[in-house]
Amino acid sequence: MSSAPRTPDDRKPVTLTKLAERKALGEPIVMVTAYDHPSALVVDDAGVDLVLVGDSAANNVLGYADTVPVTVDELLMLSRAVRRGLRTPMLIGDLPFGSYEASDEQAIRTAQRFVKEAGCDAIKLEGGGASVDRARAIVNAGIPVMGHVGLTPQTATALGGYRAQGRTAQRAAAVMQDALDLQDAGCFAIVFEAVPAEVTDLIMPHMDVIVIGIGAGPSTDGQVLVLHDLLKVHEGRVPKFVRQFADVHSEMLRGVTAYAEAVRTRAFPAPEHTYSIPPEELERLRARAPRRSAPAYDW
Repeated sequence: MSSAPRTPDDRKPVTLTKLAERKALGEPIVMVTAYDHPSALVVDDAGVDLVLVGDSAANNVLGYADTVPVTVDELLMLSRAVRRGLRTPMLIGDLPFGSYEASDEQAIRTAQRFVKEAGCDAIKLEGGGASVDRARAIVNAGIPVMGHVGLTPQTATALGGYRAQGRTAQRAAAVMQDALDLQDAGCFAIVFEAVPAEVTDLIMPHMDVIVIGIGAGPSTDGQVLVLHDLLKVHEGRVPKFVRQFADVHSEMLRGVTAYAEAVRTRAFPAPEHTYSIPPEELERLRARAPRRSAPAYDW
């Protein structure tokens, strides 16, 4: 069944200029990570500012153990679905592991695919170091870039696992340097993930670009959470920085369990769920229906 027609919306699309104005005015920016068309419809209607199709789709919707295996083609497919559901928020596509690290040329080609094939307004890539050069190259090619420092899931193994980054002076200085380098490379925004709030507080006065936090404290310009986390779509352990604003998993389980019970007890479908045929048409059909002959037995 296709989506129902949507009501007209007079909200204007979120732009880089509008985001910069929001930062200057100190108005918090709302970002959500979503992966499909129904989710896009919800976050659009909720009025969020930024939507990321993250490589975390790998473990949240595609069944991978972590983000590393997800491919460009898989994320492009999901990004196109989200694009079709958005009217106002800015759409950001996440470049997956292995799609941009090798060279500036590779990074530009991949970023261009997200813009041309999926309609993304910007792309996101992870880390400092060589990623700074990749970010600069993509920006110079005319595509807005969002950086990502602190905990970078694509390289979590090298960081000692999924844990907060910047809990020593040395590591905090590295996070700060990565953020400043990405800012100098021309990124319009940077995600700070799993960074101690006090470290974020020290870095923020040096940041002229938008900073979106996820487990980085309240002093950032905005916050991001994965839709599946904030709505509790999955059961199991969640990161410390996640707040669950609903319990969708329990409602889904309740609904599907009730459906299964109704089918097994023949309570569904009920008469109101079925179609009818006029009695005279039914009689005509009966007249045409083949007659079943009695079985012949060879005694």
